[in-house]
Amino acid sequence: MAEYSPARYVVLGLIARHGPMTPYELKSRVEEDIQPFWPILHAQLYRIPAELAQAGLLREEAETAGRRRRIFHLTEDGRTALARWLADPDTPEAETRDPAQLKLFFADLGEPADIVALATRQAARHRDLLTHYTALRAGLDPAADPRQRARARLLRLGVLHERAHAEFWESVAARPERLDD
Repeated sequence: MAEYSPARYVVLGLIARHGPMTPYELKSRVEEDIQPFWPILHAQLYRIPAELAQAGLLREEAETAGRRRRIFHLTEDGRTALARWLADPDTPEAETRDPAQLKLFFADLGEPADIVALATRQAARHRDLLTHYTALRAGLDPAADPRQRARARLLRLGVLHERAHAEFWESVAARPERLDD
């Protein structure tokens, strides 16, 4: 069995969760649910479903009239591939590409006020995300809809992550010379 990229599993997972979808619908779902923690280029979401259909993991249905949309359905082989991926507890190391952390690394080469400005801006951004994720989580009812359980867990992680980042950057803004709490 071939190993697929995370983006391909995103496509399989979204179709498994939400039913048949067009590439445009996939793009919308990724923007809404996945983009904050796993960015995927829009062009990939138009290319990947056709590749997965060619591999037998999706089945393509083309409308014969109207907009002639391409609708992709999960096949049994696709469901099996997704289940196998989900059952594998191993993952690659997490990737962090945070431009603020890169600037923090080189902060000693800039002006002392620069780190305070950076930290203040980052604290505000992370507080905004914390507020956003908290509101999204409050709007879910996983007890009423079990499909929301995974999203609720992920939002909990997002809340904890953003809280930690906001507190870190706030401490740097308040006392940039301090290295430990």
